[in-house]
Amino acid sequence: MKFLCIGRNYVEHAKELGNEVPEEPVIFMKPKSALLQQNMPFYYPAFTNELHYECEVVLRISKNGKYISEENAHLYYDAISVGIDFTARDVQSELKKKGLPWEKAKAWDNSAVLGNWNAVTAELDRKNIAFSMKKNGEVVQSGNTRDMIHGFDQIIAHVSNYFSLNIGDVIFTGTPKGVGECLVGDELEGFLGDQSMFKIKVH
Repeated sequence: MKFLCIGRNYVEHAKELGNEVPEEPVIFMKPKSALLQQNMPFYYPAFTNELHYECEVVLRISKNGKYISEENAHLYYDAISVGIDFTARDVQSELKKKGLPWEKAKAWDNSAVLGNWNAVTAELDRKNIAFSMKKNGEVVQSGNTRDMIHGFDQIIAHVSNYFSLNIGDVIFTGTPKGVGECLVGDELEGFLGDQSMFKIKVH
């Protein structure tokens, strides 16, 4: 299992962080150890003073593949959810200034939260999926897949040119505007439409 993550996939989010809007998907990865196991507590990491949440739609890969065409990409995932790509923003900023990789800011243990899975059905309009996240009961992020720069099929086709996709892999498809800081004691809850998919507390 690995996490394939897409950065800067919503125009307004790219702008809020002062980044250029990319012409092709920006890819980074998290290892299996990044997964926060369900029902396990999430602890604020000791190496950062600026922990940010990024709520995203996530896809579960259900078929092995490489060099997948956009036309066939929909055959390679069978479930959808929302999750959090936690980011140590201060660490990331320092790494970016030096032109260094982001792993220490993005790929640390328990930095990926996954919600419950919903099966993908023929009726699902993949280009019109609303999702959101609340912090302490207040909506802080709200997005829709219609606003993606690169859609699900385009992401899968592009990623599979570089990395083989394996059953059980997870793709984080990018976060909308509204990313922000979270503190010890905060409660974060993610929604697909109006369905709660996860709820965690920062310890």
